[in-house]
Amino acid sequence: MKAPVSRDPVAVRAMFGRIARRYDLANHVLSGGVDFLWRRRATKIVASWRPRDVLDLATGSGDLALSLQRRLPEATITAADFSPEMLEVARRKGVAKTILADALQLPFESGSFDCVTVAFGLRNMADWDRALGEMSRVLRNRGHLVVLDFSIPTGALRPAYRFYLHYCLPPLAWIVTGDKAAYDYLGGSIEKFPGGGEMLGLIERNGFAMAAAQPLNGGIATIYTATKKI
Repeated sequence: MKAPVSRDPVAVRAMFGRIARRYDLANHVLSGGVDFLWRRRATKIVASWRPRDVLDLATGSGDLALSLQRRLPEATITAADFSPEMLEVARRKGVAKTILADALQLPFESGSFDCVTVAFGLRNMADWDRALGEMSRVLRNRGHLVVLDFSIPTGALRPAYRFYLHYCLPPLAWIVTGDKAAYDYLGGSIEKFPGGGEMLGLIERNGFAMAAAQPLNGGIATIYTATKKI
């Protein structure tokens, strides 16, 4: 049975606050370490654009922001999240510039960034259209968007992945974090999150053009890229 999914901001913030201390360990264990490779791929894409100002939205514990800092030492990387507990973890790990911010109402002037990245965060936001609209607003003309998130694979891998997602991942997560409910939520949220063409359409109707998808590891995660419309 699929877990019920609620993207209520208060509940989501509380959930991430509870698991912040063990969030990294859970990610690395439950993904078999492949999440490092996914962020490395996203970082390489961003670096190819040579941005000066990057907003890493829903930065969480800061893994992508740190990867961007290392790859783009001349750029300013702003790491934003609405969870103070997550931001504290990110700061302890060395993220240089953090800000407490709600993705649905960003505290930045329009046209502030060359690139916006969001890794495993858009899925948890209460209003995907509004969040993407805010990302478009704070980007400069021809600025770039990168969305990295989980997706449901197609083909033979699909049933095995769904079984892992709903029946294996929650008890494993309970062992690692002590919070099984948070990972019951994870499976349900991935099932509800649009993927493929549906996600490309969602991105393009909110201020972006040339949206493209790069499936990773058979489609269990996907990198979406797009450019702000002029």
